[in-house]
Amino acid sequence: MRVRPTLEKVAARAGVSRATASRVVNGSSRVAPQIREAVNRAVEELGYVPNQAARSLVTQRADSIALVFPEPATRVFSDDPTFAGIIRGVSMEIEKADKQLVLMLTGPDGGYHRVERYATNGHVDGVIIASMHGTDPLPGILSRRGVPVVCGGRPGVPSELPYVDMDNSGGAERAVQHLVEQGRRRIATIAGPQDMIAGIDRLSGYRNVLRDSDRRSIVAVGDFTRESGAVAMRQLLADDPELDAVFVANDLMALGALRALRRAGRRVPDDVAVVGFDDIPAAAYAEPPLTTVRQPTVEMGQRLARMVLDPGERAPLVLPTELVVRESTKTPLRRAP
Repeated sequence: MRVRPTLEKVAARAGVSRATASRVVNGSSRVAPQIREAVNRAVEELGYVPNQAARSLVTQRADSIALVFPEPATRVFSDDPTFAGIIRGVSMEIEKADKQLVLMLTGPDGGYHRVERYATNGHVDGVIIASMHGTDPLPGILSRRGVPVVCGGRPGVPSELPYVDMDNSGGAERAVQHLVEQGRRRIATIAGPQDMIAGIDRLSGYRNVLRDSDRRSIVAVGDFTRESGAVAMRQLLADDPELDAVFVANDLMALGALRALRRAGRRVPDDVAVVGFDDIPAAAYAEPPLTTVRQPTVEMGQRLARMVLDPGERAPLVLPTELVVRESTKTPLRRAP
């Protein structure tokens, strides 16, 4: 069996003391560049792997960042591609920083105590909370315990915590204004959960445009899943059979709404125009292809990671969104406003 190289062997190969080799391996800046280069070369030649526990004791760093999703596992890993973009963006930046990414889920049962214990016991250098629920106590708890925290989305309560968010309200306004400009009069919405900032802000954007254009709100609420989109669409048709457009707060619910409209014999976009939000890959392959609001989820993940890695980047950041027009709203329909 191959004997695992020791720090003493690294020091001997580099021609330095064990203490000097230890300082280099543990990232100390109090070492001359030529000595650091010699030690790093010895580490590479010998294939030395530092003891992570010992390194953490010396540096007071875990060299790990936790990415926390307060969501059920099924939603994170199968239902919603938005989360995949965030994970990808965070992973890219964490890898460049030569740190480890720890993925954690609290789930709907309030399992934040496990995350709290893990983070406050020094296992990670910072925490990214990737989706914000208005009543989630975890950001405040970790911040008060001295753990660097960055929020994916504007916190639902007044807070000094740094965050990265999308322009949810502005994106919704552009989507609904697009329907207004087509001459659509009875514009409904399938809103997202009202304990989530994205759901709240997208509903607010919808209402802003309808109020300014003297149209009444027609609202059903879903939970960002296909099934809830179909149920909400059936409810809207029952409440207002004459509706001619619907803004849906995410693409998954919009896919469910399209299915419900087909089963009800409503043509899209001739009878009812549909706009989603997120621009997930399936949106372009829906029948018909779905008009939606594109949000830069990978960039969001990157910005979240940079913010938690660099204490100097603490200013809140809102990323722009973009309306992508496809066949689900393309129609020659023109009506008097």
